[in-house]
Amino acid sequence: MDQFHLHLVSDSTGETLQSMTKAALVQFEGISPVEHVWTLTRTVRQLDDILESIVKKPGLVLYTLVNKEMRDVLELGCQRVGVPCVSVLDPVLAAFSNFLGQEIRRLPGRQHMLDKNYFGRIEALNFTMAHDDGQMTDDLYEAQIVLVGVSRTSKTPTSFYLAHRG
Repeated sequence: MDQFHLHLVSDSTGETLQSMTKAALVQFEGISPVEHVWTLTRTVRQLDDILESIVKKPGLVLYTLVNKEMRDVLELGCQRVGVPCVSVLDPVLAAFSNFLGQEIRRLPGRQHMLDKNYFGRIEALNFTMAHDDGQMTDDLYEAQIVLVGVSRTSKTPTSFYLAHRG
């Protein structure tokens, strides 16, 4: 099987699911998945549309839904179609829950909150853009890191990466 349908269902941006999928797929030679990415899936009506697509193009279903009702609808729908359906976060969440002795909150999109850290990253990105390639040197003393090097050595992408990471 070199080509197959791969359905990625997320209640948030889907970044986690796509990263995990990419990490897994590189372990296999000569495959070419046809990815169907379903992000911000928050209603049963959306799941109905997704399941309709899965019926038309059956394949492996990976998901990161945290809402119990939504999970049940997706899993039952996949079971009826006869396709595997895997919650990729369950083993990790269970391990954290057991280790920390806490219940899982099951709130979608919590890693993308507009909090102090988010606004700090945006400020770092704005600072990086304003000072890229030696521009606006008057307040360079405010920089946490200054990259210096010869031309074409990836200083700009490195600066943006570091700013994005906070």
